[in-house]
Amino acid sequence: MTHKRIAIVPGDGIGIDVTAEAVKVLQVCAEVTGNQIELVHYDYGADKYVKTGISMPPGGYDDLRKYDAIFMGAFGDPRVPDMKHAADILLGTRFVLDLYVNYRPVKLYDEALCPLKGIKPGDIDIAIFRENTEGLYVGVGGIFKKNTPEEIAVQEDVNTRKGVQRIIEYAFEFAVKNGRKKVLMSDKANVLTYGHDLWQRVFKEVSQKYPQIESSHMYVDALSMQLLLHPQNFDVIVTCNMFGDIITDIGAALQGGLGMAASANIHPGGPAMFEPVHGSAPKYAGKDVANPFGAILTVQLMMEHLQLNREAQLIEDAVQKAIAEKKTTHDLGGSLGTRAVGDFLSASIRAAK
Repeated sequence: MTHKRIAIVPGDGIGIDVTAEAVKVLQVCAEVTGNQIELVHYDYGADKYVKTGISMPPGGYDDLRKYDAIFMGAFGDPRVPDMKHAADILLGTRFVLDLYVNYRPVKLYDEALCPLKGIKPGDIDIAIFRENTEGLYVGVGGIFKKNTPEEIAVQEDVNTRKGVQRIIEYAFEFAVKNGRKKVLMSDKANVLTYGHDLWQRVFKEVSQKYPQIESSHMYVDALSMQLLLHPQNFDVIVTCNMFGDIITDIGAALQGGLGMAASANIHPGGPAMFEPVHGSAPKYAGKDVANPFGAILTVQLMMEHLQLNREAQLIEDAVQKAIAEKKTTHDLGGSLGTRAVGDFLSASIRAAK
């Protein structure tokens, strides 16, 4: 019997709603398999920040390190216009725990969910790896003469050989371990001639260590177009922080929208943090209308990472069944509320015992 400890941080807005359903499904999986999954809830989020001015308490990151995995909901609240609490909790966890791998699978479960004609399940199964701790997101830069006609804003794009090499190596290792055939690296080296020249050189060096994997390159603008024209041509994609953020949203659209998108933030050998891709959508919070599949598929991804493969398969099978039978929220063509979707998935998992 396996015992895992998971930290749960529901976040804000619909993050609270969909996390509740993800936890419900996870607990049912544990009942069915007999594995012990201990869940510890944290109230980090806008409510606490507004009351106390504290987003992440002293020692909070070290506390999260003690878990086998961390599940976070969405963050964002109009009461915190600068999103400081979200940056401290979500981005802070990524940076402090050095979760340099952002993994976002793009998988189509039903052709009705894809906006492209003639695309069927099996045509789209892409693993996108985004460098998660460097690039334009590190906050290096500044503003000079703010709010004047002479204002200057500078944002630095930070790329290190260590950072570039380890995310590219991770993508190739994933391909080898999961029977994937191709790895494509995307950049904009024709314009970003220093930072992305580093990506080009490192990709060439690393790819030579994996002759069994077909390696290729595509500028990000061309990749964005080809993802919409021929998504079935892609297998594993690796790219920088900003471009990964953009193309994974394209990927989400191909699989049914942001409400279907899951993600993992990983550092091999340490606890990984898992989060659905969608935002907190405060105006829909508490109304039982949010699509919980992204959060639930994120739990499925977490189970895979923890090598709880039976739980992962139970969740994926239940999601496929729900989509096929239109037991979904309105955005996917169904008529159920958030909680009813969680109930349907839970019942499906129990029935599969």
